[in-house]
Amino acid sequence: MKLKFTKMHGCGNDYIYFDCFDQTVEHPESLAVKLSDRHFGIGGDGIVLICPSRTADARMRMFNLDGSEGNMCGNAIRCVGKYLYDVRGIHKTRLSIETRSGVKSLDLTVQDGQATLVQVDMGVPQLSPDQIPVLLEGDKIVDHPITVDGSPYRITCVSMGNPHCVVFCDEVEHLPLSSIGPQFEQHPLFPQRVNTEFVHVIDPHTIQMRVWERGSGETFACGTGACASVVACVLNGLCPMDEDIRVLLRGGTLTIRYTKKGVFMTGTATKVFDGTVQV
Repeated sequence: MKLKFTKMHGCGNDYIYFDCFDQTVEHPESLAVKLSDRHFGIGGDGIVLICPSRTADARMRMFNLDGSEGNMCGNAIRCVGKYLYDVRGIHKTRLSIETRSGVKSLDLTVQDGQATLVQVDMGVPQLSPDQIPVLLEGDKIVDHPITVDGSPYRITCVSMGNPHCVVFCDEVEHLPLSSIGPQFEQHPLFPQRVNTEFVHVIDPHTIQMRVWERGSGETFACGTGACASVVACVLNGLCPMDEDIRVLLRGGTLTIRYTKKGVFMTGTATKVFDGTVQV
């Protein structure tokens, strides 16, 4: 079977996108593992299916490197919006995308007939431990001490459709994420595993972040993680609410605004190439 795909990325968070309006993709879990391999496959952080929806302009399904299905992906949903506008000809600057964590609204900035910048209404963050989920007591988990692999850390937990654990650090460039990340991901406090963001606050409107994503490892960017990090900064009094915060990632920069109505994420979406793969 031959499948047509489009390689796209948001801030270096790259996925293999399949248009399921015109073709059927069977067994996406195993396909994600096979095709995401950067040596023996196409290479990517996973695959994304762009499917028809009864409640929105399209439905997005995202599968990680290990084949697990994610509830939401902030960088991928921006690319889905660009694909719908540029390729499928849905020429609306406001789009709705159905995800496993609900329907999200997208506002597109168009230049020369193509979507170049996308703002996503990511919704209201969930702070209750049972909604994240994290096995700790309280209304919310802010600056809470835990021990990971014998070392003390202080964590703030947020759900943006996916569970996130934010850790503040003096610097993030030299962190050994390949060894620390899995310890957080598999920590018994997180029954569904967790995405972990390591954050350095440069100033009240600029933060630097590295991320270890459950099921994928370290990625160049994580949209929901950037949102969770800004929410955590506001909760800890490090950044102001209802103002733009720049999040510096390994693959680029996202702008996040946390308001009483929810979290708004703005960033680029980039097409790399089209291709056909035989499976």
